[in-house]
Amino acid sequence: MTSQLQTLAWQFRLTWRLAIEAHLPFLTDEMCLWEPAPGSWTVRQAADGSWRPDWVIPEPEPAPPTSIGWLTWHMIWWWSGMLAAMRDEEPAAHDKVAWPGSAAGAVQRLETLATEWSELLSKLDESDLEKPLAYPWTEPRPLGLALAWVNSELMKNMAEIGMMHHLFEASRP
Repeated sequence: MTSQLQTLAWQFRLTWRLAIEAHLPFLTDEMCLWEPAPGSWTVRQAADGSWRPDWVIPEPEPAPPTSIGWLTWHMIWWWSGMLAAMRDEEPAAHDKVAWPGSAAGAVQRLETLATEWSELLSKLDESDLEKPLAYPWTEPRPLGLALAWVNSELMKNMAEIGMMHHLFEASRP
């Protein structure tokens, strides 16, 4: 019988493999910074040279379209935050996490996060799934739900990147 932890780890490996085969290797700087519609959220270079995401609290309804650069930044932010929370460290606020400045840098950072995530998953056992963890919520929930959230967020973000990739290619002459 497959355990819940084995299922979550398998789901992560499957989703990540699809990401590194279908989308991430094809990203370019131009594609990452392409804005699919007026008012899109993206990443912008600040005066100090760092790359910062568009962000407004509260988030508008409906949320604006996002660039691939923004989506990769978003993944870096939430994933590094989850890793920090699981290490009993304080997750960085969204305005403290910069985009790496290029498609290659974003892919490299995501690959590093995936490796760290895989290593962390390999150290867990079934009993860990019931431990309380507040991130990304304000109230603690079982770690198993947080792991399922990571898989869901990863799948959703990679689907969004895939769609933006297709739209970018279709918009070119």
